[in-house]
Amino acid sequence: MAKFTDKVIVVTGASEGIGRALCLALAPQKPRLVLAARNEGRLHELKTEVEGMGARALVVPTDVTSEEACGRLIRTTIEKWACLDVLVNNAGASMWSRVEDITDTSIFEKIMRLNYLGSVYCTYYALPDLKKTGGLIVAVSSVAGLTGVPTQSGYAASKHALFGFFDSLRIELERTGVDVTIIAPDFVLSEIYRRSLGRDGKPLGKSPRGDKIMTAEKCATLIVRAMENRERMLLTSTRARLGRWVRMFSPRFIDYVAKKAIRREK
Repeated sequence: MAKFTDKVIVVTGASEGIGRALCLALAPQKPRLVLAARNEGRLHELKTEVEGMGARALVVPTDVTSEEACGRLIRTTIEKWACLDVLVNNAGASMWSRVEDITDTSIFEKIMRLNYLGSVYCTYYALPDLKKTGGLIVAVSSVAGLTGVPTQSGYAASKHALFGFFDSLRIELERTGVDVTIIAPDFVLSEIYRRSLGRDGKPLGKSPRGDKIMTAEKCATLIVRAMENRERMLLTSTRARLGRWVRMFSPRFIDYVAKKAIRREK
């Protein structure tokens, strides 16, 4: 039997990108998937796809920036299937602007509420049920959560916050049977770029060059493996793994690499 057969797995941000690819990657294991995002139409399309692959699915339209909506997501899950085994905090958005060029400072609050507080809210309400099953919490952060990234200050800050929160929570949950896995993707070709916020706080509606970026499907395959092994952290690229250690000895060099990577992707 596969690791996630019949397991109840909540995935936020499931309508597009990594979240959608992750649900499709998990579906052949025949889990019970709870599909959460704001786009109800896309969620129902995904429901049809994953059920065709053997999974069962529940669509719960959810805006994770709302604490009430996050609580409702977890309650609906328990009402439907009476338990919760895995929570994947994946919903998020990016930004592309130098700080000095920003014309609407609400972008910082929007990014923090979506990328950070949404994960905090969902996790808070899910914890009692995850403790009952010895479950798994997955937080999709970013390599940007480990270093500074020019033009993505608000995004990097929110992803740094995820590391701080979930690393702390992991220690609190010692001996409860609940594990925490933090995912730190490098650049991934997904809808997050099209929905990235520009300096005016509005979606850019376009993606940076993607010819050398990992696909969402490849990233999802790596995430499933990390979930199966209940790994502490997953860095999805060699660049990220090397950069984590080089930064301790040569932070200026990592600043240069980050600047060069953004310049290339733009």
